[in-house]
Amino acid sequence: MIGLTHYLIVAAALFCIGAYGVVVKKNAIAVMMGLEFMLNAININLVAFNHFLHPNLVLGQVFAMFIVGIAAAEVALGLAIILSLYRQRHSIAVDEMDILKW
Repeated sequence: MIGLTHYLIVAAALFCIGAYGVVVKKNAIAVMMGLEFMLNAININLVAFNHFLHPNLVLGQVFAMFIVGIAAAEVALGLAIILSLYRQRHSIAVDEMDILKW
């Protein structure tokens, strides 16, 4: 039987993969993918805790849908910023994005 521990292990692994992608990758698209992995790990935790602690309530699923909406807005805004910077710099490397420096 799959218990809460299994869901937490999968979510922790997914969060660690996302954090590694955010910290190590130099490509802006890869950094955004890492952020999405981290948000999905949070969604797994919310739904799993809701299922095992309060199975009659749907509060975990409501919060997960809210995070999915926030993630969609984050991707749309992030891609718009990346496209704008690519048009100016012809690169999407994160360490070259110093346009806001003094």
